[in-house]
Amino acid sequence: MSDVLELARELISRASVTPDDVGCQALIASRLQAADFACEHLRLGKVDNLWATHGGGDGPTLVLLGHTDVVPPGPREAWTSDPFEPTIRDGVLYGRGAADMKGSVAAFVVAAERFAALHPSHRGRLALLLTSDEEGDAIDGVRRVADLFRERGERIDWCITGEPSSKTKLGDLLRVGRRGSLSATLTVRGLQGHVAYPDKARNPIHLALKALDELASKRWDDGYESFPPTSLQISNIHAGTGANNVIPGELQVLFNLRYNPHWDAGRLIEACTAILDAHGLDHELRWHRSGEPFFTPEGELRASAREVLARFAGEPPEESTGGGTSDARFIAPLGAHCVEIGPVNASIHKVDEHVRVADLEALPELYLALIERLLA
Repeated sequence: MSDVLELARELISRASVTPDDVGCQALIASRLQAADFACEHLRLGKVDNLWATHGGGDGPTLVLLGHTDVVPPGPREAWTSDPFEPTIRDGVLYGRGAADMKGSVAAFVVAAERFAALHPSHRGRLALLLTSDEEGDAIDGVRRVADLFRERGERIDWCITGEPSSKTKLGDLLRVGRRGSLSATLTVRGLQGHVAYPDKARNPIHLALKALDELASKRWDDGYESFPPTSLQISNIHAGTGANNVIPGELQVLFNLRYNPHWDAGRLIEACTAILDAHGLDHELRWHRSGEPFFTPEGELRASAREVLARFAGEPPEESTGGGTSDARFIAPLGAHCVEIGPVNASIHKVDEHVRVADLEALPELYLALIERLLA
Protein backbone atom coordinates (compact mmCIF):
# COMPACT_ATOMS: atom_id res chain seq x y z
CA MET A 1 0.00 0.00 0.00
CA SER A 2 1.35 3.43 -0.95
CA ASP A 3 2.27 5.95 1.73
CA VAL A 4 -0.42 8.42 0.68
CA LEU A 5 -3.13 5.76 0.54
CA GLU A 6 -2.20 4.48 3.98
CA LEU A 7 -2.28 7.98 5.49
CA ALA A 8 -5.56 8.87 3.76
CA ARG A 9 -7.16 5.70 5.13
CA GLU A 10 -5.92 6.51 8.63
CA LEU A 11 -7.38 10.03 8.43
CA ILE A 12 -10.73 8.85 7.03
CA SER A 13 -11.05 6.31 9.84
CA ARG A 14 -11.15 9.20 12.34
CA ALA A 15 -14.71 10.55 12.48
CA SER A 16 -13.63 14.19 12.53
CA VAL A 17 -17.02 15.77 11.93
CA THR A 18 -16.55 19.53 12.20
CA PRO A 19 -15.17 20.95 14.45
CA ASP A 20 -13.81 17.79 16.14
CA ASP A 21 -10.35 16.91 14.87
CA VAL A 22 -10.18 13.49 16.63
CA GLY A 23 -6.37 13.50 16.55
CA CYS A 24 -5.89 13.98 12.80
CA GLN A 25 -3.61 16.98 13.26
CA ALA A 26 -1.60 15.32 16.01
CA LEU A 27 -0.93 12.39 13.68
CA ILE A 28 0.14 14.74 10.90
CA ALA A 29 2.30 16.85 13.21
CA SER A 30 4.19 13.79 14.43
CA ARG A 31 5.07 12.92 10.85
CA LEU A 32 6.06 16.45 9.90
CA GLN A 33 8.20 16.90 13.00
CA ALA A 34 10.09 13.75 12.00
CA ALA A 35 10.68 15.46 8.64
CA ASP A 36 12.20 18.50 10.42
CA PHE A 37 9.12 20.75 10.30
CA ALA A 38 8.46 23.10 13.20
CA CYS A 39 4.86 22.56 14.34
CA GLU A 40 2.66 25.02 16.21
CA HIS A 41 -0.72 23.89 17.52
CA LEU A 42 -3.23 26.74 17.64
CA ARG A 43 -6.28 25.72 19.66
CA LEU A 44 -8.86 28.48 19.24
CA GLY A 45 -12.19 27.94 20.95
CA LYS A 46 -13.21 24.39 20.08
CA VAL A 47 -11.15 24.36 16.91
CA ASP A 48 -7.75 22.78 16.25
CA ASN A 49 -5.36 24.49 13.84
CA LEU A 50 -1.88 23.32 12.85
CA TRP A 51 0.87 25.55 11.47
CA ALA A 52 3.93 23.60 10.31
CA THR A 53 6.94 25.20 8.63
CA HIS A 54 10.18 24.07 7.01
CA GLY A 55 13.01 26.41 6.08
CA GLY A 56 13.12 30.15 6.56
CA GLY A 57 15.28 33.17 6.00
CA ASP A 58 15.09 34.98 2.69
CA GLY A 59 12.73 33.87 -0.01
CA PRO A 60 9.02 33.35 -0.50
CA THR A 61 6.63 31.45 1.75
CA LEU A 62 4.45 28.80 0.11
CA VAL A 63 1.51 27.50 2.16
CA LEU A 64 -0.36 24.25 1.59
CA LEU A 65 -3.84 24.94 3.00
CA GLY A 66 -6.31 22.27 4.03
CA HIS A 67 -8.83 21.04 6.57
CA THR A 68 -9.14 17.87 8.61
CA ASP A 69 -12.85 18.21 9.42
CA VAL A 70 -15.64 16.66 7.36
CA VAL A 71 -19.38 17.12 7.01
CA PRO A 72 -21.69 14.65 8.78
CA PRO A 73 -22.17 11.41 6.81
CA GLY A 74 -25.96 11.37 7.01
CA PRO A 75 -27.75 8.03 7.48
CA ARG A 76 -25.06 5.39 7.67
CA GLU A 77 -27.40 2.76 6.30
CA ALA A 78 -27.49 4.76 3.05
CA TRP A 79 -23.78 4.11 2.52
CA THR A 80 -22.57 0.97 0.76
CA SER A 81 -19.89 0.69 3.44
CA ASP A 82 -19.37 2.51 6.74
CA PRO A 83 -18.36 6.14 5.98
CA PHE A 84 -15.57 6.00 8.56
CA GLU A 85 -14.21 2.61 7.53
CA PRO A 86 -12.19 3.43 4.41
CA THR A 87 -12.92 0.81 1.79
CA ILE A 88 -11.42 0.17 -1.64
CA ARG A 89 -13.69 -1.24 -4.34
CA ASP A 90 -12.70 -1.48 -8.00
CA GLY A 91 -9.80 0.95 -7.66
CA VAL A 92 -11.83 3.56 -5.76
CA LEU A 93 -11.39 4.62 -2.12
CA TYR A 94 -14.69 5.25 -0.33
CA GLY A 95 -15.21 7.15 2.93
CA ARG A 96 -16.30 10.51 4.30
CA GLY A 97 -13.55 12.98 3.46
CA ALA A 98 -11.91 10.87 0.77
CA ALA A 99 -12.28 13.74 -1.72
CA ASP A 100 -13.06 16.65 0.62
CA MET A 101 -10.34 16.76 1.68
CA LYS A 102 -8.44 14.12 3.59
CA GLY A 103 -7.05 12.73 0.35
CA SER A 104 -5.48 16.10 -0.48
CA VAL A 105 -4.24 16.57 3.09
CA ALA A 106 -2.53 13.16 2.99
CA ALA A 107 -0.98 14.09 -0.36
CA PHE A 108 0.20 17.44 1.06
CA VAL A 109 1.95 15.65 3.92
CA VAL A 110 3.66 13.09 1.72
CA ALA A 111 4.73 15.75 -0.80
CA ALA A 112 6.09 17.97 2.01
CA GLU A 113 8.05 15.08 3.52
CA ARG A 114 9.58 14.21 0.15
CA PHE A 115 10.42 17.82 -0.64
CA ALA A 116 12.15 18.36 2.72
CA ALA A 117 14.20 15.18 2.21
CA LEU A 118 15.16 16.07 -1.37
CA HIS A 119 15.80 19.77 -0.77
CA PRO A 120 16.83 20.29 2.88
CA SER A 121 18.32 23.72 2.06
CA HIS A 122 15.61 24.99 -0.27
CA ARG A 123 14.93 28.69 -0.69
CA GLY A 124 12.19 30.36 1.28
CA ARG A 125 9.76 28.49 3.48
CA LEU A 126 7.31 25.64 2.93
CA ALA A 127 4.34 25.60 5.32
CA LEU A 128 1.18 23.61 5.97
CA LEU A 129 -1.86 25.21 7.55
CA LEU A 130 -4.67 22.87 8.61
CA THR A 131 -7.92 23.58 10.44
CA SER A 132 -10.83 21.58 11.84
CA ASP A 133 -13.35 24.39 11.15
CA GLU A 134 -13.73 24.65 7.38
CA GLU A 135 -16.97 22.72 7.01
CA GLY A 136 -18.63 24.42 9.99
CA ASP A 137 -18.90 28.03 11.11
CA ALA A 138 -15.38 28.88 9.89
CA ILE A 139 -14.95 31.32 12.77
CA ASP A 140 -12.12 29.90 14.88
CA GLY A 141 -10.27 28.26 12.01
CA VAL A 142 -8.31 29.96 9.23
CA ARG A 143 -10.28 33.18 9.72
CA ARG A 144 -8.83 33.67 13.22
CA VAL A 145 -5.45 32.23 12.29
CA ALA A 146 -5.21 34.84 9.52
CA ASP A 147 -5.97 37.55 12.09
CA LEU A 148 -3.20 36.14 14.28
CA PHE A 149 -0.79 36.06 11.35
CA ARG A 150 -1.66 39.66 10.54
CA GLU A 151 -0.89 40.71 14.12
CA ARG A 152 2.49 39.04 14.18
CA GLY A 153 3.52 40.03 10.66
CA GLU A 154 3.47 36.55 9.15
CA ARG A 155 4.10 36.85 5.40
CA ILE A 156 2.54 34.47 2.90
CA ASP A 157 3.40 34.81 -0.78
CA TRP A 158 1.68 31.79 -2.34
CA CYS A 159 -1.07 29.46 -1.19
CA ILE A 160 -2.21 26.15 -2.68
CA THR A 161 -5.54 24.92 -1.30
CA GLY A 162 -6.26 21.22 -1.69
CA GLU A 163 -9.99 21.58 -2.25
CA PRO A 164 -11.37 19.06 -4.78
CA SER A 165 -11.32 21.23 -7.89
CA SER A 166 -11.04 18.77 -10.79
CA LYS A 167 -14.13 18.08 -12.89
CA THR A 168 -13.67 14.69 -14.58
CA LYS A 169 -9.96 13.93 -14.37
CA LEU A 170 -7.16 15.02 -12.08
CA GLY A 171 -5.74 18.40 -13.07
CA ASP A 172 -8.37 19.43 -15.61
CA LEU A 173 -9.28 22.60 -13.67
CA LEU A 174 -7.22 25.25 -11.91
CA ARG A 175 -9.19 27.49 -9.60
CA VAL A 176 -7.70 30.99 -9.59
CA GLY A 177 -10.25 32.84 -7.48
CA ARG A 178 -13.56 32.64 -5.69
CA ARG A 179 -16.62 34.83 -5.45
CA GLY A 180 -17.53 36.55 -2.22
CA SER A 181 -20.51 35.31 -0.22
CA LEU A 182 -22.91 37.55 1.70
CA SER A 183 -26.04 36.21 3.42
CA ALA A 184 -29.00 38.15 4.77
CA THR A 185 -31.97 37.50 7.04
CA LEU A 186 -34.73 39.97 6.16
CA THR A 187 -37.67 40.48 8.51
CA VAL A 188 -40.63 42.46 7.16
CA ARG A 189 -43.21 43.56 9.74
CA GLY A 190 -46.91 43.90 8.96
CA LEU A 191 -50.07 43.65 11.05
CA GLN A 192 -51.76 40.33 11.71
CA GLY A 193 -55.48 40.03 10.99
CA HIS A 194 -58.33 38.04 9.47
CA VAL A 195 -58.14 37.40 5.72
CA ALA A 196 -61.77 38.53 5.39
CA TYR A 197 -60.84 42.00 6.71
CA PRO A 198 -57.65 43.00 4.85
CA ASP A 199 -58.41 46.66 5.53
CA LYS A 200 -57.76 45.99 9.22
CA ALA A 201 -54.38 44.31 8.62
CA ARG A 202 -51.13 44.80 6.70
CA ASN A 203 -49.92 41.71 4.88
CA PRO A 204 -46.09 41.67 4.95
CA ILE A 205 -45.99 39.14 2.10
CA HIS A 206 -47.90 41.44 -0.23
CA LEU A 207 -45.89 44.44 0.93
CA ALA A 208 -42.56 42.72 0.23
CA LEU A 209 -43.33 41.13 -3.15
CA LYS A 210 -42.24 44.04 -5.36
CA ALA A 211 -39.08 44.64 -3.37
CA LEU A 212 -38.16 40.94 -3.48
CA ASP A 213 -38.81 40.83 -7.20
CA GLU A 214 -36.52 43.83 -7.70
CA LEU A 215 -33.78 42.22 -5.63
CA ALA A 216 -34.09 38.89 -7.45
CA SER A 217 -34.25 40.35 -10.98
CA LYS A 218 -31.62 43.07 -10.60
CA ARG A 219 -28.59 42.75 -12.90
CA TRP A 220 -25.82 43.65 -10.52
CA ASP A 221 -22.99 43.62 -13.07
CA ASP A 222 -21.80 41.89 -16.24
CA GLY A 223 -19.05 39.81 -14.65
CA TYR A 224 -15.39 40.47 -13.94
CA GLU A 225 -12.60 38.87 -15.99
CA SER A 226 -13.20 35.13 -15.46
CA PHE A 227 -15.89 35.72 -12.81
CA PRO A 228 -19.58 35.30 -13.68
CA PRO A 229 -22.02 38.15 -12.95
CA THR A 230 -22.97 38.75 -9.32
CA SER A 231 -26.17 36.91 -8.41
CA LEU A 232 -28.76 37.05 -5.63
CA GLN A 233 -30.74 33.96 -4.71
CA ILE A 234 -33.65 33.79 -2.28
CA SER A 235 -33.30 30.51 -0.39
CA ASN A 236 -36.19 30.58 2.08
CA ILE A 237 -39.45 32.46 2.73
CA HIS A 238 -41.46 31.93 5.90
CA ALA A 239 -44.61 33.57 7.22
CA GLY A 240 -47.97 32.71 8.71
CA THR A 241 -49.43 30.70 11.55
CA GLY A 242 -50.31 27.63 9.52
CA ALA A 243 -53.94 28.71 9.21
CA ASN A 244 -55.29 29.79 5.83
CA ASN A 245 -57.55 32.49 7.27
CA VAL A 246 -54.90 34.52 9.10
CA ILE A 247 -52.90 37.34 7.55
CA PRO A 248 -49.41 37.00 9.04
CA GLY A 249 -47.86 39.76 11.07
CA GLU A 250 -44.31 39.06 9.97
CA LEU A 251 -42.38 37.69 6.99
CA GLN A 252 -38.85 36.27 7.13
CA VAL A 253 -36.74 35.89 3.99
CA LEU A 254 -33.27 34.39 3.64
CA PHE A 255 -31.16 35.34 0.64
CA ASN A 256 -27.53 35.12 -0.45
CA LEU A 257 -25.36 37.09 -2.84
CA ARG A 258 -22.38 35.55 -4.62
CA TYR A 259 -20.35 38.45 -5.92
CA ASN A 260 -17.27 39.21 -7.99
CA PRO A 261 -14.56 41.84 -7.36
CA HIS A 262 -16.77 44.61 -8.76
CA TRP A 263 -18.29 44.66 -5.27
CA ASP A 264 -17.45 44.43 -1.60
CA ALA A 265 -19.87 43.49 1.17
CA GLY A 266 -20.37 47.05 2.38
CA ARG A 267 -21.47 48.37 -1.01
CA LEU A 268 -23.82 45.42 -1.58
CA ILE A 269 -25.43 45.97 1.81
CA GLU A 270 -25.98 49.63 0.92
CA ALA A 271 -27.52 48.71 -2.45
CA CYS A 272 -29.90 46.10 -0.99
CA THR A 273 -30.93 48.39 1.85
CA ALA A 274 -31.67 51.21 -0.60
CA ILE A 275 -34.03 48.96 -2.59
CA LEU A 276 -35.93 47.89 0.53
CA ASP A 277 -36.12 51.45 1.86
CA ALA A 278 -37.44 52.69 -1.48
CA HIS A 279 -40.42 50.36 -1.12
CA GLY A 280 -41.23 51.79 2.30
CA LEU A 281 -41.00 48.49 4.13
CA ASP A 282 -40.94 48.26 7.91
CA HIS A 283 -38.05 45.87 7.98
CA GLU A 284 -34.90 44.66 9.70
CA LEU A 285 -31.83 43.14 8.04
CA ARG A 286 -29.15 40.94 9.60
CA TRP A 287 -26.06 40.22 7.52
CA HIS A 288 -23.32 37.59 7.56
CA ARG A 289 -20.29 37.98 5.31
CA SER A 290 -18.60 34.63 4.69
CA GLY A 291 -15.75 36.20 2.76
CA GLU A 292 -14.79 38.73 0.12
CA PRO A 293 -13.93 37.67 -3.44
CA PHE A 294 -10.33 37.06 -4.38
CA PHE A 295 -8.56 36.68 -7.71
CA THR A 296 -5.03 35.55 -8.52
CA PRO A 297 -3.62 37.41 -11.54
CA GLU A 298 -0.95 36.10 -13.85
CA GLY A 299 2.30 35.48 -12.01
CA GLU A 300 4.74 32.81 -10.96
CA LEU A 301 2.23 30.72 -8.98
CA ARG A 302 -0.49 30.68 -11.64
CA ALA A 303 1.95 30.01 -14.47
CA SER A 304 3.68 27.20 -12.56
CA ALA A 305 0.37 25.58 -11.62
CA ARG A 306 -0.86 25.75 -15.23
CA GLU A 307 2.30 24.04 -16.50
CA VAL A 308 2.29 21.29 -13.85
CA LEU A 309 -1.41 20.51 -14.30
CA ALA A 310 -1.06 20.38 -18.08
CA ARG A 311 1.64 17.76 -17.65
CA PHE A 312 -0.54 15.61 -15.38
CA ALA A 313 -3.84 16.07 -17.26
CA GLY A 314 -2.36 15.93 -20.75
CA GLU A 315 -3.74 19.33 -21.71
CA PRO A 316 -3.89 22.85 -20.22
CA PRO A 317 -6.41 23.13 -17.38
CA GLU A 318 -9.54 25.24 -17.44
CA GLU A 319 -8.89 28.28 -15.26
CA SER A 320 -11.97 29.05 -13.19
CA THR A 321 -13.36 31.20 -10.40
CA GLY A 322 -16.54 29.16 -10.01
CA GLY A 323 -17.85 27.17 -7.09
CA GLY A 324 -18.63 28.26 -3.56
CA THR A 325 -16.07 29.50 -1.06
CA SER A 326 -12.92 28.11 0.52
CA ASP A 327 -10.56 29.04 3.33
CA ALA A 328 -8.31 30.72 0.77
CA ARG A 329 -10.65 33.72 1.16
CA PHE A 330 -8.94 34.40 4.51
CA ILE A 331 -5.38 33.96 3.19
CA ALA A 332 -5.71 36.11 0.06
CA PRO A 333 -6.21 39.37 2.04
CA LEU A 334 -2.78 38.79 3.61
CA GLY A 335 -1.35 39.55 0.17
CA ALA A 336 -0.99 35.96 -1.01
CA HIS A 337 -1.64 34.65 -4.51
CA CYS A 338 -3.96 31.65 -4.11
CA VAL A 339 -4.87 28.70 -6.32
CA GLU A 340 -6.89 25.56 -5.62
CA ILE A 341 -5.83 22.15 -6.90
CA GLY A 342 -7.31 18.84 -5.85
CA PRO A 343 -9.08 15.66 -6.94
CA VAL A 344 -12.38 15.24 -8.77
CA ASN A 345 -15.23 16.83 -6.83
CA ALA A 346 -18.21 14.84 -8.18
CA SER A 347 -18.89 12.97 -4.90
CA ILE A 348 -18.14 15.57 -2.24
CA HIS A 349 -20.69 15.86 0.61
CA LYS A 350 -22.58 12.92 -0.89
CA VAL A 351 -23.31 9.39 0.26
CA ASP A 352 -20.47 7.07 -0.83
CA GLU A 353 -17.97 9.92 -1.19
CA HIS A 354 -14.92 8.62 -3.00
CA VAL A 355 -11.67 9.27 -4.84
CA ARG A 356 -9.93 7.17 -7.45
CA VAL A 357 -6.89 5.45 -5.94
CA ALA A 358 -4.84 6.28 -9.04
CA ASP A 359 -5.66 9.98 -8.62
CA LEU A 360 -4.83 9.88 -4.93
CA GLU A 361 -1.48 8.25 -5.61
CA ALA A 362 -0.68 10.84 -8.30
CA LEU A 363 -1.47 13.82 -6.06
CA PRO A 364 1.77 13.84 -4.02
CA GLU A 365 3.81 13.91 -7.23
CA LEU A 366 1.67 16.74 -8.57
CA TYR A 367 2.08 18.80 -5.41
CA LEU A 368 5.79 17.97 -5.20
CA ALA A 369 6.36 19.11 -8.78
CA LEU A 370 4.66 22.42 -8.03
CA ILE A 371 6.54 22.94 -4.76
CA GLU A 372 9.82 22.25 -6.55
CA ARG A 373 8.97 24.75 -9.29
CA LEU A 374 8.46 27.44 -6.67
CA LEU A 375 10.99 26.71 -3.92
CA ALA A 376 13.74 24.35 -5.17
